Amino acid sequence: MDIWTKLYEQAKVEYHPTDVSPFIHAHHVVCALEALDGQIYTGFCFESCCGVLDLCAERVAALNMYAASGQTVIKRIITFREDVPEGISGMPCGGCRELLLQLSPENKETEIMLDYKKRKTIRLIDLTPHWWGWDRYRQTEKEGTEV
Repeated sequence: MDIWTKLYEQAKVEYHPTDVSPFIHAHHVVCALEALDGQIYTGFCFESCCGVLDLCAERVAALNMYAASGQTVIKRIITFREDVPEGISGMPCGGCRELLLQLSPENKETEIMLDYKKRKTIRLIDLTPHWWGWDRYRQTEKEGTEV
C-alpha cells in the first residue's frame, strides 16, 4: 500500500457528515497528512453559521499533529469530501495555505494531492510563489533567532 492510499484510508474514517447542532456541521470534509517523521494525522471540517468559528480539515489535522507531537513539517496532505480528490477539489483554501507556511518554511515542499486516481500532486510553493512571509523568515535567519 503506497502512502497516498494510507492517507486516504485514514482520512476516510473521519468522513461521516454530522449535524453537531442546528448551527454546526462537521465531518463533511476530511484530511490526512503525513508529518516529517512519517506519522499520519487526520482532521475534519467544523463549519458553523459564523465563519470565524469554522475550522477546515487541513487546519484541524495540522493542529492535531502539533498537539500530539510538536511537529510542524508536513510531507504530504490529502483532503476530500465523500470521494477521492479529482482536479482541484482537494486544494487547500487560502487560510490553510497560510497556516501551513506559517508553521514551517519547510512546508513549502508539502505535496498536496490534486488527483488521487492519477496520483497528480502539487507543492505548496507552487500555489503560493510570492508569499508575504518569506521576508520575515529571512529576517529571523539573519538575526539568528529561532523560527
